[in-house]
Amino acid sequence: MNLGGPSELEGVHNFLERLFSDPDLIPIPFQKHLAPVIAKRRTPRIQDQYAKIGGGSPILFWTEKQGSALEKLLDDICPETAPHKSYIAFRYAPPLTEDAVVQMKKDGVRRAVAFTQYPQYSCSTTGSSLNELCRKLKLLDPERSIRWSVIDSTKYPYVLKTFAEHIRKSLETYSSEIRDNVILLFSAHSLPMTVVNRGDTYTSEVGPRAWQGPQTKDVILEFGKRGEKDILLIPIAFTSDHIETLFELDLEYAHEAKKAGITGLKRAESLNDDPKFIKALADLVQAHLKSGKSVSTQFLLRCPKCEKVSCQNTRDYFCKQIN
Repeated sequence: MNLGGPSELEGVHNFLERLFSDPDLIPIPFQKHLAPVIAKRRTPRIQDQYAKIGGGSPILFWTEKQGSALEKLLDDICPETAPHKSYIAFRYAPPLTEDAVVQMKKDGVRRAVAFTQYPQYSCSTTGSSLNELCRKLKLLDPERSIRWSVIDSTKYPYVLKTFAEHIRKSLETYSSEIRDNVILLFSAHSLPMTVVNRGDTYTSEVGPRAWQGPQTKDVILEFGKRGEKDILLIPIAFTSDHIETLFELDLEYAHEAKKAGITGLKRAESLNDDPKFIKALADLVQAHLKSGKSVSTQFLLRCPKCEKVSCQNTRDYFCKQIN
């Protein structure tokens, strides 16, 4: 499960409309009416950005590779639950959540794990994907023919180790004389302050309301004003390349940094299909299956000021699956 992205330029508008229609990600007034308007206005600019990175998002490509590699490895290390098959459920672009559920029903799946691919938990990412899955399951599988459990985050020691190794490899591309002084700048998505203030545990700017700062670009430029020349950007919010890494960090921010006199701006490679990352995912799935738990204890917690009925409904739905 992931946010997803339009694989072709023609899919950008629908992607944006779904994104702006999601109250878990972008809580705005009159959302049903405003979302199509905002999406229409932004489509040309976002299409141009996708055109500059090859004509579409690479998230589906990388997710398919990750899933295929995960299937093979799980069959080897966890034969007692084999054969394993991965399905993709994107939140805003095909294949959508309902596409995955329909295909799973056709394939006769009886046991499934909802595995979100966001490194950090947030109501706006993992929460939104699981809320959508719950809604679609109630609609498409009312008899609950599929028994579910949930892995709500990829935060796991081996995942962190893979991030660390990618950072080390990138640092090695700097000369030994400056390597110790390279600034490590972790770049992640922000959240609307309305979400932050209700207690979301995870704190890209989208929508009309105030978002938590500072923005990555502003931080880069401030370091440039101080005379810093060498900055390593580390995209920590996703596990694969997407428009933020390939356009914002690699093209837009690199251009702005160059104008500010920053000559050593680089980016750590995304996890993509790194074998160590796939092994980390497989180990996490294996441990989850052996635990026999439907959800983690932390997943049952809600933001202190959360009043969303959908969030409680999702927790109730999944915690009753496997006990």
